[in-house]
Parts: sequence; structure tokens; C-alpha cells
Amino acid sequence: MATKRTFAANTLIHCYQNTVNGYLLFYSVSDFLVYFTHLCVSATRHKITVAALCIMIDHIHSGVKASEPGNLSAFIREVSSEYSYSDTCTCHRSGNLFNRPFGSAPKIGDKKVRTNIIYIGNNPVERKLCFKAVEYRWNFLAYACSDHPFSEKLVIRKASWHMKKAVKEVRAEHKRQTALSYNQLQRLFKPLSNKEKLQLVDHIISLYNVIDYEYSASFFGGFDQMLKAMEYNTGSEYDISENFVGRSDECYSKISAWLIKNLKLKDVHEVFLKSEQEREELMWTIYHNTGINKRQLAKYLRLNIVFR
Repeated sequence: MATKRTFAANTLIHCYQNTVNGYLLFYSVSDFLVYFTHLCVSATRHKITVAALCIMIDHIHSGVKASEPGNLSAFIREVSSEYSYSDTCTCHRSGNLFNRPFGSAPKIGDKKVRTNIIYIGNNPVERKLCFKAVEYRWNFLAYACSDHPFSEKLVIRKASWHMKKAVKEVRAEHKRQTALSYNQLQRLFKPLSNKEKLQLVDHIISLYNVIDYEYSASFFGGFDQMLKAMEYNTGSEYDISENFVGRSDECYSKISAWLIKNLKLKDVHEVFLKSEQEREELMWTIYHNTGINKRQLAKYLRLNIVFR
């Protein structure tokens, strides 16, 4: 029988989640937002302090602490379960999505906490998605100093009718402490211009955001010093093992673009309406046309194929 894990109250725990067979987790901005809003709502419910968070395309890192020993497992279980249900609907799958149990490692002492916060923030730099950690939207560092770091400032009184309606609905959901759903987000985004879509993404993140930047920055003497530390150090994690496929995650956006263009998809999730055999044939077609790493193509298309 597996030993049940307990987590000491108010100790920073590095939590790591990845998927069964290493499949991708997130295929669209809406996917990221569904997970993020669930996490923020659940963190509030379970009295979890989120010091650091990085949502990568195929795994998730968080540095969190719980006010009570049993809260952390309940928090991770709830967020995973709620996102898995959304993924079941959008990707037309069955079975477990996340590997169990999730990876966890307590960080005792200021030095280990600092190193871990740097490591979490720098994940997208290591995977060649950006040059500086603060340039990546989904580690949420840019939102510490701005409520619209990736868009023009939203002025509600000047916004279009569709934008005003979307903001009103999002605010109502947040007030009820309800996470946003994939279908809801797709409906809200559909009538918006590209500029408005970026504004709405920033608004949702800023509104739901529960990351305690003051707490994480306190280990560095301030937020600016924390960002500088991330520029000069990659951080490290010796207690949790990560397996990376390929040298960069840039290819996944290229796969999405290829699928949408060549298969005329309205939504990239439509690729999962195809059978596993059809997706395997598609993998070879994309490979011959783009030269993208076969194992990364298999991860994207959720094919249980291991290439040596």
C-alpha cells in the first residue's frame, strides 16, 4: 500500500505535474486560461499561497504552501480533476490525464526557496520560448507590475459592445469564485478583434491572479532583484526528475499552425476527432513536410509511440 504523503504547513513545496505518456496538456490560450482560473479559485478555497507558477505546454510547476497539512493534496487533486474533465471534452479522450502521484519536494531554507523560484520562472527560457523569464505569459511574472503586460490598456468606456459584455461576464464569474470553461471562453473570444482578444486574456489573468509576488520577492530583496537573479541563474531542481523531449518547445506552435492551415481546422482540438491510426498517418505527413522531431509530433498528437 502506498504511503500517504503529508505536507508540513507553511513550508514551500515544489509541485510538478506531467501527463500520462508525456502527452501535451495545452493546445490553445483557452486551455491555459481554463487551468489557471481553476487553480486560482481552488487556491483561495483551500487557503493555498502560490509563490511561483509556470504552466508549460506539457507540464506544470508551482511553488506553493498550505496553511494546513491536508490542504495541498486536496488542492492539487481538485485542480487536476477539474482540468481533466475539460480536457476529456475538448480532446475526446478517456482515462487518466495526469501522472499520479504528482511530484513534490519541500524547500527548506531561504537558499533552496530562491533556487526553486528561479528554476520555476526560467522553465520557458530553458525550453527556448523566450530570452528572459518575464517575457513568457504563462509564468505570470509580467503581471506583478502591470495588469496588461501583453496588450494595450483596456478602457471599458471606450470598448466595443462585445468586449464590454465579455468583461461583465468574466467579472461575474470571478465574483462567484467560478472558473471559466473552454466553451465559455471560445464564445467570448469569437466576436472580438485580435487586439481585444489580447486585452481580454490580460484582464482574465489579472482578475483571477492569486500569486503572492510580495512573498516570493521577499527572498531576493525585491521583485526587480528576483528578475535579475533569474537572468543570471537558471536555478536547479534535484528532487524531482524531468524528462524533456527535443531541445525546444517552439515546434508545438508550428504544429498547430500547420494543422489549422492544411486541414482547415476551426479549432486545433478537432484533430482528436481522428482515430489513433489516422493521427499516426498524420504524424508522418507533418514530419515529411516540416522535419519536426517525431517524438514531439507524437506528444502533440497523443500517440503512445516511443522513437529511439
